[in-house]
Amino acid sequence: MVLTTLQPVTLAEFTQSRNIEESPAWELLNGQVLQKPMPTFYHSLLQKYLGRAIDNANSVYEAFPELRCILSQNSVVPDITIIHHSRIPVGNQPIQGAPDWIIEILSMDQSVTKLISKIQACLAEGSKLGWLIDSQEEVIMVFLPKQPLLMVRGDMALTVLDEMDLQLTPNQIFSWLKR
Repeated sequence: MVLTTLQPVTLAEFTQSRNIEESPAWELLNGQVLQKPMPTFYHSLLQKYLGRAIDNANSVYEAFPELRCILSQNSVVPDITIIHHSRIPVGNQPIQGAPDWIIEILSMDQSVTKLISKIQACLAEGSKLGWLIDSQEEVIMVFLPKQPLLMVRGDMALTVLDEMDLQLTPNQIFSWLKR
């Protein structure tokens, strides 16, 4: 269940809330406080295998599930946050700024519009890449700064970050759900 506030909230007000790190995490997006839905098995499976594939790419990037990123006006917790090694926080801190690559996995009770808005907020603040994975439709929407949306299906190659030796297709990703 996603809960929202009726009155717009500032980032300063949001970060003073005590419950934002409860599970599932709370986010602030465009003045609205939202609680992420509890992940399903397929959602967790995609997080696990994608994180492993990204980390095994032997690049300067590392994948983290459910890691908070503090933007200029928003506080988001992407399903998978991929950041350059130089940006890994010291101590138990959130990421300051947008992730280099944000991956969101659409759950049954989530709003596509809100997930797209989250990805766009990250792109506006420096993310180089965003994916929105829709396992029902077996499509991955690829977001790049100042470029049209790409709808990637089947055996089409997915865009990944430069400096990353990773080749994935939607068919490969969705096959992980058909074990």
